[in-house]
Amino acid sequence: MLIVLRTIPVAATGTKFDRRSTVESQTRDCVRQLLLELGGGRVLGELAARGGAAHLERELGLGSLERVELLLRLGDTCGVRLPDQVVAEADTVQDLVEAILKEDPSGASSAAGRASPSQFSVSAAAPPPDISASHTGVDAEIDRAESLTDIIRLRGLAEPARVHIQLYEEGEAPREITFGELFARSSAVAEELARRGFEPGQTAAIMLPTCAEFFFTFAGILLAGGIPVPIYPPFRADRIAEYATRQSAILRNAEARFLFTFRQAEGLARLLRPRVPSLREVVNATHFAEVSPATDESRSTGWRPVQNVAHHARGEDIAFLQYTSGSTGDPKGVTLTHSNLLANIRAIIEAAELTPQDVCVSWLPLYHDMGLIGAWLAPIFTGIPLVVMSPLAFLSRPERWLRAISRHRGTISPAPNFAYELCVRKIADKNLQGVDLSSWRAAVNGAETVRAETLERFAARFTPFGFRREAMLPVYGLAEATLAVSFPKIGTGYRVDRIEREAFESRGQAIPSAAEGSAALAFVGAGRPLQNMEVRIVGADGIPLPERAEGQLWFRGPSASSGYFRNPAATAQLARGDGWLNSGDLAYQADGELFITGRAKDLIIKGGRNIYPHEVEEIAGRVAGVRTGCVVAFGAPDERSGTERLVVAAEVRDLSMSKPITAEIVRAVDEALGMPPDVVALLPTQSIPKTSSGKLRRSETRRLYLEGRLGKKRPPGWMQFVQLATQQSPLRAWIWLRRGFRRGIEMAYGVYALAAVSLVLIPLWILVSFTRERLRAARLAHLGSRLMLFLAGAPIRIEGRDVLASLASSGPWIFAPNHSSYLDVLIAFACLPPGVRFVAKAEVLEMPLFGKIARRSGQFGFDRGDPQARIQQAEEVEAALRRGESVGIYPEGTFTSASGIRPFQLGAFKSAAETQRPVCPVAVRGAREILRDGTLLPRPGKITVTFGPLLYPDPAAQGAWQEIVRLRDAAREIIARNTGEPLL
Repeated sequence: MLIVLRTIPVAATGTKFDRRSTVESQTRDCVRQLLLELGGGRVLGELAARGGAAHLERELGLGSLERVELLLRLGDTCGVRLPDQVVAEADTVQDLVEAILKEDPSGASSAAGRASPSQFSVSAAAPPPDISASHTGVDAEIDRAESLTDIIRLRGLAEPARVHIQLYEEGEAPREITFGELFARSSAVAEELARRGFEPGQTAAIMLPTCAEFFFTFAGILLAGGIPVPIYPPFRADRIAEYATRQSAILRNAEARFLFTFRQAEGLARLLRPRVPSLREVVNATHFAEVSPATDESRSTGWRPVQNVAHHARGEDIAFLQYTSGSTGDPKGVTLTHSNLLANIRAIIEAAELTPQDVCVSWLPLYHDMGLIGAWLAPIFTGIPLVVMSPLAFLSRPERWLRAISRHRGTISPAPNFAYELCVRKIADKNLQGVDLSSWRAAVNGAETVRAETLERFAARFTPFGFRREAMLPVYGLAEATLAVSFPKIGTGYRVDRIEREAFESRGQAIPSAAEGSAALAFVGAGRPLQNMEVRIVGADGIPLPERAEGQLWFRGPSASSGYFRNPAATAQLARGDGWLNSGDLAYQADGELFITGRAKDLIIKGGRNIYPHEVEEIAGRVAGVRTGCVVAFGAPDERSGTERLVVAAEVRDLSMSKPITAEIVRAVDEALGMPPDVVALLPTQSIPKTSSGKLRRSETRRLYLEGRLGKKRPPGWMQFVQLATQQSPLRAWIWLRRGFRRGIEMAYGVYALAAVSLVLIPLWILVSFTRERLRAARLAHLGSRLMLFLAGAPIRIEGRDVLASLASSGPWIFAPNHSSYLDVLIAFACLPPGVRFVAKAEVLEMPLFGKIARRSGQFGFDRGDPQARIQQAEEVEAALRRGESVGIYPEGTFTSASGIRPFQLGAFKSAAETQRPVCPVAVRGAREILRDGTLLPRPGKITVTFGPLLYPDPAAQGAWQEIVRLRDAAREIIARNTGEPLL
């Protein structure tokens, strides 16, 4: 007996176990240190007791921002770059450990194409192309356009090869989307919508994260004459009930006919369907409509639209509905026409002094007006390139934003105040090596309260990296004005107005003050009103007030909305007559510049003084142990005194420290304002409600406090999901039962079909095993396959029998069928003449039972991963053709669950051109629906196989490349036409 001893390096095996132990220890140390710094001493016991099973949020109180910090530290400590998804998906300490172990400690990701900070490395920077010379005169037409639809069409047809979007997804290099591709793919969406009965003027909701499909879907709905309704996708499993309630209300109000979503959210999206009577379909945007370049060279010459389906929208038509984030109450759909939209975009372009040499960089969510209009639609109008990444990419590593600006020489980049603060607090100097921000001339700051301290800190922090203080531009806007209301003059920087506290809080007079610190109030200027935008500050009686007097901010202009969609009551509260709209904000003007002081309904009036909640929140947020950005101040009625009580609700990391934290909040507020809070409510993490864009929902917090429900623990996500499913009307419950019954029937059929196939397959395998002659084995496989499909209830209808009948006199041929299902090999055995040898993957020849049948009947097999084997296979196929044998080849090579004809490989058509044998396109329709990729049980269905017409190679061009391509394209078009599936 020969015994072979295999030696295993001790260091290698030891490394595997040592690394896990080391990573676990490093992770616990990082978590422990962070908890100590956050003041969470009490939860250290939870970490010690639960170990790796400790829940990051529920038990350790680590929210999203704390996770960002933790991941940055873990990356530095363990020498890895963790993927963005870990921020959102990791629930426990052990999840972090496993994520680290999956990564290569050398710094390279174990998953190919995973993004890392190096994707924005400055060394890879290239100057933006000079696009001024590429203008084709289309800009003059765009200046005269009356709708966004016209602009998308004009750009797509006149400048199809011009890069419009550079989208950072998972890879290190951005995906480039040209104007031609945008038009082509959105045209395909429009055509498919029309085919499904979607009519102009109807609404379609978009529940997608930042991805290419969002751009195609939004533009496609517009081209179909519809009204897009962007809504934010679900992010948190523990708030499913709140999300479902909120989004179903939006969908009902919008009367959405279609809901576009992504794979991970399809289940929840379908759960919303019974709650929305108008909703016809929930569709996966990834596979809704596909289109390919017109030719191999078309990526450089442009994309061809599926069909010119662009609806001619008029200026007064609704462009889209922008649902307000809900920071001040229930969501309302702002109606924005094409005229509103283009008027605001033109005014922004003039104020920002945009030129063809500008480059926009954005991570803002596309369902938010600042990200949708300011960061995407304005670049469509001007034609400047847009560099875009997901919000998660920014939140997980804020330096990516700055590196993208540096790499792409970004000139315009908008963000809310918290983003600038996050950059100051979270980016280490070592992550800024080589960053150059000198190109950034418009750092737009809006969408939430702009804080003077943040502006100062950001400018001081990044001036050494080329940032110029005058580039910081605080702005003001709201959805009811389309987007922007005021904008500072480029190059002037920001203005901070310091005023006397007592005069402002008691009389609303903004008197300049030379005092510093808490003795003065500071407000940041938001610039002057945009072109054609009128602004007035009025008192409670609607009479305009003089400069430096605080009042309600009203506005009017061509970009002002006509009101809220199907909500006349809310529209009546918005409109103030003669075109004026009430913003709901308080402000004053000084030297023509606008200063926003707060929301009118959030103002707290106590003892004759006006208390501004954002100031109280900032003061309380500085107290150690209080979670940054998780403090809400509001007024509550006080029956005894007849005035309002000042209530401060704050999330803390360690409730055992409630007494000292409460005392410090009271002291800090009293010292700054001269008035202590009446109530300090300390809450566990994740208690204070926020909008989808991260704004504090003060009204909702106040309501929950008055109802005694603020800070109450929510049920887990799965329980909320079950509750949603059971909270249906009897009719909806009957629909669910009917669907369940149908699925049960389908499952029973699937089990029966597999049993029927097995009933034939085993005897067939036995017969073929004893057959030595290839042709006899092929005939047995042909008859057996037809019997299997018949017994399984999947009858085959054959079209083009006359074409097939001529094989005997004109053969041999190359049969080229499409590849759509696991059933395809069985269908090939059943429908192709027994003498035809088809090419199968090597895996098919190794399958139990079926593999022997394929081998004995003489089918070809090849290894997809071995180039030499593929060359040998091509030679064998050509040799068989020359011997007079017909061959079947699947030019798609593989298949997916998505409908559509994938790009064809050239092997079959090269063989046809070389041997001068005709190609017979074979269109298989119905197999994909019976047994899709990723499914185990077949579903009931019918199969149609269509043969021909034959394609003959040109003898004069034997083996020529152009002839091979012609045969491929002709076969692909015939198969697409006969299957009814689109070309992908």
